[in-house]
Amino acid sequence: MFTLSEENYLKAIYYLELDTNKGISTNAIAEQLATKASSVTDMIKKLSDKKVVIYKKYKGVKLTDLGRKSAANIVRNHRLWEVFLVDKLNFSWDEVHEVAEQLEHIKSSKLIDQLDSFLGFPTHDPHGDPIPDKDGNLKTIEKSLLSTLAKGESGICVGVDDSSSEFLQFLDKKGITLGKSITIIDREDFDDSLSILIEDKKLSISNKIANNLYIKTQNE
Repeated sequence: MFTLSEENYLKAIYYLELDTNKGISTNAIAEQLATKASSVTDMIKKLSDKKVVIYKKYKGVKLTDLGRKSAANIVRNHRLWEVFLVDKLNFSWDEVHEVAEQLEHIKSSKLIDQLDSFLGFPTHDPHGDPIPDKDGNLKTIEKSLLSTLAKGESGICVGVDDSSSEFLQFLDKKGITLGKSITIIDREDFDDSLSILIEDKKLSISNKIANNLYIKTQNE
């Protein structure tokens, strides 16, 4: 059993490990959790005693198999609750993260398994992120950032890199949602802003927006 704080640390390390095969520095963990490096050091000692992380000086922190499975189950809880809130309680996708942050710490595995079944065993959350299975396995799909597509290329919007409320609300205003087809009409050389066709609507978006939208093309 882990405390709420310990679970948050496991989840933070889990997310950081998705982008690298190297050990995670205490500074990176501190930045992820908006805390002090000294606090991270104290917590890593506690997690190491529980056999969920390994820390080697100058090489950083890595999750053990137990730690990775434990962290994946927290992520699973979070993403299943997000699906429930959107699909069953009519929350919008920009409202669910903070609520799911609280619900993810419920300790009943039976409840989560029943929730998974009730929802029809969803594979992705409302933001397009994959949901780990009960054994901690994570199935990912091939996808590209919209900013990397060439003029004339098109694909289906399958996720967002920025899941902040502000960004999701912006997308709602522009009519950009998961499952919609997006085609690159033109690209400005000056600032890499894009003219796109989303379904039958033409829009101009900044490079910053394009760098936060994931697209699945026909080749992926």
